[in-house]
Amino acid sequence: MSNPNTQALTDAGVSIWLDDLSRERLTSGSLAKLIEEKNVVGVTTNPSIFAAALSNAEVYGEAIAAQRHNSVEAAITEITCDDVAAACDLFKGIYDASGGVDGRVSIEVDPRAAHETADTISQAKELYQRVDRENVLIKIPATKAGLEAITETIAEGISVNVTLIFSLERYREVVNAYLLGLEKAHAKGLDLSKIHSVASFFVSRVDTEIDKRLDAIGTEAAAAVRGQAGVANARLAYQIFEESFSAVRFEVLSAAGAHVQRPLWASTGVKDPAYPATLYVTELAAPNTVNTMPEKTLDATAAEAQVRGNAIAGSYDAANRVLDKLAALGIDYNEIVDLLEVEGVAKFEDAWNELLEDMAVALKGAK
Repeated sequence: MSNPNTQALTDAGVSIWLDDLSRERLTSGSLAKLIEEKNVVGVTTNPSIFAAALSNAEVYGEAIAAQRHNSVEAAITEITCDDVAAACDLFKGIYDASGGVDGRVSIEVDPRAAHETADTISQAKELYQRVDRENVLIKIPATKAGLEAITETIAEGISVNVTLIFSLERYREVVNAYLLGLEKAHAKGLDLSKIHSVASFFVSRVDTEIDKRLDAIGTEAAAAVRGQAGVANARLAYQIFEESFSAVRFEVLSAAGAHVQRPLWASTGVKDPAYPATLYVTELAAPNTVNTMPEKTLDATAAEAQVRGNAIAGSYDAANRVLDKLAALGIDYNEIVDLLEVEGVAKFEDAWNELLEDMAVALKGAK
């Protein structure tokens, strides 16, 4: 039986995806239990998640030993793709029942290629072929170089999770990249109904950076805006979503079977313990959205979330006022979101390098 709070979130039109994956989750039945009891209908991964998972030598020892004659990068690809494929199989029933909307599992291209368009496109194709499951989503960072890669990957009929979106301007570019990809796919005669995408808009990191600057200002006016920027930014992204996918350009594609690119709220675990654990869940509940949660946030949602239906409807004026207040305090929105993108890519690169180093040691020990 599903949890009433996670069920309420589902009823509000939110797809709950778990922001975590490991072989232990798959073999222990932990993930299957979350599907059954807490309405989990998908999974996202990233280099940090895989670095944490593969640190469990007891669980991955046999798999690493089987890769002892492979290169470090090939070993990582094989092991992580095996986990993703197994998760895709677990979610296949949900994938079929939802018409491909849910039952999705994401795997990211090497973040070191985030600023290399051709490499990202090549890796996206290789990962899609290696996982060999319809319900995989290939994660591509929303860097400038990533925009063309998103278009070309979609144009090949490969479904994409666009990650590391922080700014409203970049989000508009991501939507355009998706629509361009659909238009190219349509021109090729591909079945648009088979192509899906989500746009991962990061939330808590916005508050973390802006709150730090508000605290440095130290005034009552600054304190009054703490913890509001992340939600406001995401709500304004949802406004862009509504406008973009009700426009004539998409209507033409929709008539050919195309799906909207759903906003996905990422980085939804609160970083400040003063904030409610479900802040970025309940305040961003709206139809046609995904909320990908670390298990701690999922547990808090199941235990205490008070879902009140669509929490975004009617919020756009208030969200704009939050950004206006920040500007009046001298906080530069564009500088912050640009910084967060750079830091986001760097964090994933660091995690990937850590994964490479750990795998090199593990492979050496397995020989």
